[in-house]
Amino acid sequence: MSRFLVTGAAGFIGRHLCNYLRNRKHEVWALTRRPEEGPWDQAFCCDLGSAPLPDGLMDGVDGIFHLANIAHTNLTGKEAECYWSVNVAGTEALLMAAANANVARFVYFSSVKAVADPGGECVDETWEPVPKDLYGYSKRMAEQRVLAAGVKTGMHVCNLRPALVYGPGVKGNLFRMLQAVKRGRFPPLPDFGNRRSMVSLDDLITAAGLAMENPKANGRTYIVEDGQGYSTRMLYEAMCKEFGVPVSRWHIPEHVLCMGAVIGDWIGKLFKCNMPLNSAVLSRLMSSACYRSDRIRNELGWLSQNTFFDGLPDMVDRVEDSSDS
Repeated sequence: MSRFLVTGAAGFIGRHLCNYLRNRKHEVWALTRRPEEGPWDQAFCCDLGSAPLPDGLMDGVDGIFHLANIAHTNLTGKEAECYWSVNVAGTEALLMAAANANVARFVYFSSVKAVADPGGECVDETWEPVPKDLYGYSKRMAEQRVLAAGVKTGMHVCNLRPALVYGPGVKGNLFRMLQAVKRGRFPPLPDFGNRRSMVSLDDLITAAGLAMENPKANGRTYIVEDGQGYSTRMLYEAMCKEFGVPVSRWHIPEHVLCMGAVIGDWIGKLFKCNMPLNSAVLSRLMSSACYRSDRIRNELGWLSQNTFFDGLPDMVDRVEDSSDS
């Protein structure tokens, strides 16, 4: 039995990771922003980056899975300082406390957003351009702190860069798309031919376990994705079939979508609101975000066991349950 600390334990990934660890008879300590019930043996509360770490947090801890962060949202102005205080300074504080307590291992959950968007290419970890947005930049800076701490202290450290994570209880844009398709409100888009990488929750957690335990992971950064390339149209059709919603035989022409996005930008600026369709939304729907995880497969022997289509029934069930409640 090992004792593991999971930060951000109450989140979508964190709860599943805690379950995974407890099912393997490990002791799980959780760090959350506020008091939460969950699959852990002991819980601590802290607003990471703005409050001191709780006393005793590192006592007897063998390894840390660090998930707590400010997620990918469009914070601006003074609010954007949270990216640095939580994602970078908060990570530094954990690393320092871990080193002082002789914690042996530290796995950081970063993101493929820690590098600039690859455009139409499909890239691996050798793709190094720094992202322009504040969220991605903060994740990249946190990664650098993690690797530097490993060099300085001898701690086993590893960065994971998951692509978009899917699974039961998924939130964010993917959940909103599921809701829109269920209600018949998602527009029948053309097939843009885009490729977006994703990874299942279960496969990501398996990768995290390998990153924690395998000595070959020390000092490494790994992209984690399931080896598929999903277009927006492909996801839309699969969701329709799972919900029992007819797949539209027609689609909105691309030039009409572009015109609608411009109108959405104009209305959004005029009324200071976010429109369902604007240039940013359309860009996400049309663009590619393709990554390769050859490194973790070759070095750690990790293999993805799932695809989005395998996990879709459970996601649909959760959306149905949330609609009924």
